[in-house]
Amino acid sequence: MSEACDVVHRLVAAINDHDLDAVLRCYSPTAAAVGPQGVADGSEEIGFYHTHIWEGFPDLRLIVWETVQFGDLVMLESTVTGTNTGLFILPGGDVADRTGKSISVRYCWVFTVESAEIVAQRVYYDQLEMYAQLGARLVLDDPPSQGSA
Repeated sequence: MSEACDVVHRLVAAINDHDLDAVLRCYSPTAAAVGPQGVADGSEEIGFYHTHIWEGFPDLRLIVWETVQFGDLVMLESTVTGTNTGLFILPGGDVADRTGKSISVRYCWVFTVESAEIVAQRVYYDQLEMYAQLGARLVLDDPPSQGSA
């Protein structure tokens, strides 16, 4: 296994253990993590992101299906599972209340690794799939008026 894959697999293990110190040891101090909830720049914000996710989903687990490396990029295909028993920040900054519902959502993670540290992380997942599992509804800000085409 390459050094880049090794650090990403250590990150997955630390996330599954909910071990914040081990998570942060996988990132460069100036790393950036980007996902639907926004951008986390640096160790403090990345730490907040992981802590927040664990508070919203205290039994959160990642199941890795595939790992692919190309140069300094490592990509994971995974499933994230957990039960929403805490507050959760939605894209746009709204906070969802605890639902007690479980999720099982497919995720794609793309990491850039330099000198055995993650310097960038991008997370992609079907937000509608996750929110539907949590019982959320899609509501349009400005629904079309009656009789509109």
